[in-house]
Amino acid sequence: MIRKTLALGLVAFAALGTAPAADAQNLRIALREDPDILDPTLSRTYVGRIVYMGFCDKLFDINAQLQPVPQLATSYSWDDPTTLTIKLREGVRFHDGEMMDAEAVRYSLNRHLTLQGSFRRSEMGAVTAIEVVDPLTVRIKLGAPNAAFLATLTDRAGMILSPKAAEAAGRNFGTRPVCAGPMRFVERVAQERIVLERFPEYWDAANIHFNRVTYLPIPDNTVRLANLQSGAVEFGERMEPDDLRSIQRNRNLRGVPVEELGYQGITINIGNGPRANTPMGRDARVRQAFELSLDRAAINQVVYEGMYTPTRQPVPPASSFHVRSFQPEPRNVDRARALLREAGHTAPVPVELTIPNNPDLRQAGEVIQAMAKEAGFEVTLRASEFASALAGAVRGEFETFLLGWSGRTDPDGNIYAFMHSRGGQNDGRYSNPAVDALLESARTEQDVAKRQDMYRQVMETALGQDRMRIYLWHRKNVMIHSARLTGYQPIADGMVRLQGMRLN
Repeated sequence: MIRKTLALGLVAFAALGTAPAADAQNLRIALREDPDILDPTLSRTYVGRIVYMGFCDKLFDINAQLQPVPQLATSYSWDDPTTLTIKLREGVRFHDGEMMDAEAVRYSLNRHLTLQGSFRRSEMGAVTAIEVVDPLTVRIKLGAPNAAFLATLTDRAGMILSPKAAEAAGRNFGTRPVCAGPMRFVERVAQERIVLERFPEYWDAANIHFNRVTYLPIPDNTVRLANLQSGAVEFGERMEPDDLRSIQRNRNLRGVPVEELGYQGITINIGNGPRANTPMGRDARVRQAFELSLDRAAINQVVYEGMYTPTRQPVPPASSFHVRSFQPEPRNVDRARALLREAGHTAPVPVELTIPNNPDLRQAGEVIQAMAKEAGFEVTLRASEFASALAGAVRGEFETFLLGWSGRTDPDGNIYAFMHSRGGQNDGRYSNPAVDALLESARTEQDVAKRQDMYRQVMETALGQDRMRIYLWHRKNVMIHSARLTGYQPIADGMVRLQGMRLN
């Protein structure tokens, strides 16, 4: 069970106790972290995606079966394997009053592809042209078939921004974002709150029942739970497994565990600046020894009461692309020590592990630290505020990083950006031409069996041979909300969709 710090919880709860009383038209959502920049082109945090659900619609969303469904689009067709035509919803306005049309879509997609520092560029693949056919029709041309492209447009790459606002703000767009979602952005106070207000001209306004939504970053799980129990917030995202037992007799709360599409793992700096010049960064044998020192099932049991699923790969078991033959290796401390000797190292081998500053991951880090010590590693834990640590990782300011990914419906979304040498989220700068070629081929391959085999080869090379990353477990998104709240849709991407939700 995760250790609780009651005193901290009471202090923080007292601070939040000054929040306005509950109102049937105002929803308060407790977030696990503070998001990074609120610019769909430049952001990469999971909690940021939750906030975007409130104010930034996409061309497509996903349904409970994880299939793409039109949102700002109304329909689509593949004219040929490399030409996608999208019909747009008529009469949609951005929050600044400008019309959302084909030109706005062209502008937004081009921005995702070309803006310096874009994390969407590698997700979108080889887009060669974006054409305005008429005010409500866009044609996208690809350099090669891309089996994952439509799924990509169900996330930030498919979010459409007001060209007028984006041009005026430039790289400061994230401080005052303007989209075409159900709510409009009002204010953000870092580490404290993000406030949205109802947009009366939203195209689906009949399904929005809140005047205001406030997102409150509360990293400490004990504090989030205390706020839920007191009624200071109505929704808490990514709570801990033992919280479900805590609320069983609480008539005012409901718990919903949802299988996740993503994973938790350890990113290793292999080639991103001077911090890669470590035993872990230089030698796959050292990385293999570190992995063999870990017992994933034991970590899961100690920290998460066995609720999560140990893994060695980024694709969850529910996916048809999960490689059944590529399972976690048993812990083998003797073999780990032997590998360190083969690599020419004597104990203790230093490793710095960056961990997000929240209780469960701090505890996971401590268990990893203790296990690795038995194999000859001396692990130093560096706890950091999540968005800051993520920004530092891009610059190579880490050795290893205990980092999660919320997951995507297509396996390309869990793999390409992290393993391809030009991947936008390849923070460790791993590079293997054979893996690059496989990932590029898997994007264009339409035969499912052949595509599955390509991903098997990727796992065996990148994770079995090169040990470029250590995947640990697939999580469950444990959501807890007020019994007054109805209409919440528990979809595996973990997003909080406001459509249909209301407080009674």
